[in-house]
Amino acid sequence: MRLIDDMPEDWRSGTFLGRLLLAEGPTPVLLRGGEVFDISASAATTAQAIARGDPATLTGPTLGPLDALDLQASSTLPRLLSPLDLQCVKASGVTFAVSAVERVIEERARGDAGAARSIRDALAERVGADLSAVRPGSPEADALKAVLIEEGLWSQYLEVAIGKDAEIFTKAPVLASVGWGDHVGVRSDSAWNNPEPEVVLICDPGGTVVGAALGNDVNLRDIEGRSALLLGKAKDNNASAAVGPFIRLFDDTFGIDDVRDAVISLTVTGEDGFVMSGRSSMRLISRDPLDLAAQTCSSAHQYPDGFALYLGTMFAPIDDRDAPGQGFTHKTGDEVCVSSPRLGVLRNRVTSCEAAPPWTFGISALMTNLAGRGLL
Repeated sequence: MRLIDDMPEDWRSGTFLGRLLLAEGPTPVLLRGGEVFDISASAATTAQAIARGDPATLTGPTLGPLDALDLQASSTLPRLLSPLDLQCVKASGVTFAVSAVERVIEERARGDAGAARSIRDALAERVGADLSAVRPGSPEADALKAVLIEEGLWSQYLEVAIGKDAEIFTKAPVLASVGWGDHVGVRSDSAWNNPEPEVVLICDPGGTVVGAALGNDVNLRDIEGRSALLLGKAKDNNASAAVGPFIRLFDDTFGIDDVRDAVISLTVTGEDGFVMSGRSSMRLISRDPLDLAAQTCSSAHQYPDGFALYLGTMFAPIDDRDAPGQGFTHKTGDEVCVSSPRLGVLRNRVTSCEAAPPWTFGISALMTNLAGRGLL
């Protein structure tokens, strides 16, 4: 598959920041007006480009029009990398409060749809508000929390779903994310796992959102399901954080309201003939993206190289794959496409974490490479 086929519908008019692997090493590039510019002489990393304050104005020698580079999902150079380098990779969880509350209602109803409706109606009557309109941290959310505790329905997931504090965790180490066309990894000891299609905010060192990309927060449901304290083991593994294809920088063609309005689609196509698709709207998120960014970077925690923040997913694939009632889990060879019209398509193929290319190019290797090229 060619990268050009997975670009946003209006890619010629937008401004995009990314990284290419060239013969000399990883190189930050700016896509502007359909042309790709090597900006490494001005900013050696995408983190540095963003920290300079106006990455869209950076320039350098042209590498040619994007559609002439013929970038493909292969090891051939040049190759597209994750657009992230020195940024911390963070993620927010349980950001769609409605679905979180519904999961608890369904559990209490034990699969009885009629009982679920009764529980839902009773909660709405006691709280005095539409459950779908409850804003985390609000008086209505506090009242709902009190009712749920009284009814024996409270859980740690609901605390971060409707409480004042969002769940923010570290998804991957610096330089460990993978990009468009790369393999994504699932641990071989996981029997229940899924992709999580998300929007990823890109923030500067001060916490200001400067752009967005697509992400796949690969999730191991069986491991996290055993205990929330296993979140790190479920989330942070080799090739488990995909971001791309590019960072779309905020400009007069794309901004935070486009993030708020984004519709994210997911398609999984298996070598066994299985096909599954779904979509979600960012309008259903319970916390505003800017609030999530503000809860990540504050006087209590700084990010001098900036950070990327997965905003959370509102759905997990549940389609039966092998047998009725068994639900969905990945198989080796699955092609996963996360897409949105303004951000393009993030396309990856599933393998095991153990079989995925090992992460060996860390901060020391990057600094050595950049110094050898005279970019530091």
